[in-house]
Amino acid sequence: MERQEMQTDIAVAGFGPAAAGFLTTLAPELAKTKEDGSPLYESRVMPGCPLQVVCYERADDTGFGVSGVVTKAEAIRASFPDFVKEVPNAIEVKAEKTAYLFDHLGCSKRSFGTKFVDACFKAGFFMKGGKWNARELPFTPPFMDKRGGVVMGIGAFTGWAAQKVMESGMAQIWPGTPVAGPLFDGDRVVGLRLVDQGVEKDGTPVEGAYMPGMDVKAALTVAADGPVGAVGRALDEKFGLPAGHHQYDWGVGMKAVVRLADDCELEPGTIIHTIGFPEPEIFGFFYVMADKTASLGIFVAPWMDTPVRTTYRYLQHWMQHPYLWRHLKGAKLVSWGAKSLQESGQEGEPFLCGDGFARIGEGSGTTDVLANAGVDEAWASGVMLAKAVLKLLADGKDFTKANLEATYVADRRASALDRRLKKATGARNGFNKSFFWGLLGEGLRGMCGIALPFKSVPPASRTPELEVALKGRKFDAAKLEKGVADAEKARKPIHDAVMDACGWPQIQYDGELLMQHQDALLLGGKVQAAPGFADHVSFADPSLCAKCTKHTCWEICSAQAIMPPDESGGTPKFDREKCIHCGACIWNCAMLRSGTDKGNIVFEAGSGGLHSNEN
Repeated sequence: MERQEMQTDIAVAGFGPAAAGFLTTLAPELAKTKEDGSPLYESRVMPGCPLQVVCYERADDTGFGVSGVVTKAEAIRASFPDFVKEVPNAIEVKAEKTAYLFDHLGCSKRSFGTKFVDACFKAGFFMKGGKWNARELPFTPPFMDKRGGVVMGIGAFTGWAAQKVMESGMAQIWPGTPVAGPLFDGDRVVGLRLVDQGVEKDGTPVEGAYMPGMDVKAALTVAADGPVGAVGRALDEKFGLPAGHHQYDWGVGMKAVVRLADDCELEPGTIIHTIGFPEPEIFGFFYVMADKTASLGIFVAPWMDTPVRTTYRYLQHWMQHPYLWRHLKGAKLVSWGAKSLQESGQEGEPFLCGDGFARIGEGSGTTDVLANAGVDEAWASGVMLAKAVLKLLADGKDFTKANLEATYVADRRASALDRRLKKATGARNGFNKSFFWGLLGEGLRGMCGIALPFKSVPPASRTPELEVALKGRKFDAAKLEKGVADAEKARKPIHDAVMDACGWPQIQYDGELLMQHQDALLLGGKVQAAPGFADHVSFADPSLCAKCTKHTCWEICSAQAIMPPDESGGTPKFDREKCIHCGACIWNCAMLRSGTDKGNIVFEAGSGGLHSNEN
């Protein structure tokens, strides 16, 4: 079919911290001129004009993001020393605590090793928090220390950065424009293809409305679309990963923005890290910003070894832990969302460049899993690529793999970022064995540089059947049988039935902070799946879905956008009006396609996602 083409010099997929670092570094330099007034960096596609740079972002606005972050912000401050004063609601870290939460309900799965860890903390001297069923560490481990850092909302930060880019006039950012994938000419990337519009949900063109996605040809294509972005994953499909690398360690962050009660005594700039509850492997965070606003949430990883991974209910139990509830009682939910994180770190690093392309940000392996940090690291990678691009332009060299390796990759290898990522390599290996070994392994790696010998495996290969996951746990068998049968009859996930049978109390909804999953979708933002686009979630092999007995796709789905099929069977149902693009279904799929370590879910570019201005 015929497609419109647009020629540009540099095309960027995705606008987040990495693209922000890239564009805010590049754009001011593109405004410079020679003595005769001609551009210092002249466009090849528009002679006489400055370099042409365009960035495409799937979300409807660059400031739509539901997540609070805490970051040391060293690279960001190097670019903008006073950025904290300019980003709305940003505040410097004033206090930091790390707390181990005990299971005060007695419902979580706690192995012998976990019970040993519990006992050690319960007997811990010089630790506070005992009366709240928790223990505060006397200090935050140095590798996690965020003192001197910044707490901010990611939406406010990216919105501010986008304004800086647009004010320069040297780069364009197009929100609401999903990218279908990269364009290849052999092994060279020659640009991006935008998503088709005017189609049915199954992709069938609508007569009179169909508009094929435009091909954007570029000398350099920058993949900055995160760990589940269509461009980055297409590059991985094409080129694979470097020898010995894998992307098996994931987490989905279920996050909320809340308005704290007036009598909450937590000071702005306070950050709290938690571990141990509601399941031992679930990490939690609580960041207090200005104006009685806080960002908080949990991270659910595949190491829980259960097909039941309900992030939303786990979040609500976590909030009600006595250690946290004393601060959250009377608070109001403003907005919520979720995001998958690639936690393999440098072990999951793909090829950073090739002929005509370069990768930056989380999708390029910049997450520091020891520090639980990624925003500043992503920004740093974007800055390094921008400087490499400027050097190649100044030298009149093309964006070949060799030239990008000699500049961008060489600079990354010599950077402080690379040293931190190397230090973090293998930090999470122990969690692939057990919570005890995970906690010990992370401490050994962070404090002593010792990595445990355990290896990561594809999440699908470690997901057990429900009866195996429940082995050794106390539960009401009759209640479980009835609850599962009722859930299957109602065509809904079984996680509530399983948790109820294991003794977890039902959530007492108050309509303010604790509310039904689907009610939360309507609060503080909404999913906006524009008409005319194809569904972005589908199932590669329906026969695999028919064989699946674990159903992790709909058990993990952050917004209940994937649900069981109707009585006639077939593939799960997908409702894009609920999908918030967290991507958890990709790595939680329990059915691997033949001959691959990839799940059966096809996750493509699409419109929509959870939108909120409350950051």
